[in-house]
Amino acid sequence: MTHKHDEPAFPFEGGQNNGVQPSSGMTLRDYFAANAMQGLVSDSQVDMEFCDMAKWSYSMADAMLAERERER
Repeated sequence: MTHKHDEPAFPFEGGQNNGVQPSSGMTLRDYFAANAMQGLVSDSQVDMEFCDMAKWSYSMADAMLAERERER
């Protein structure tokens, strides 16, 4: 699934003659979702059996990106 907010979170251009290939890194959406999931997993009050962590995490990421766009 592509979103208009699939800009890279940690791009790396590489360098000349250092053998490191450029990389676009993970998307900002993935970065936000990973951090939201980390917070969810660390909350001992969350019942993991009934929680769709990935869906919730990406919903949070999408909300953060929407707010970010609104602020621009």
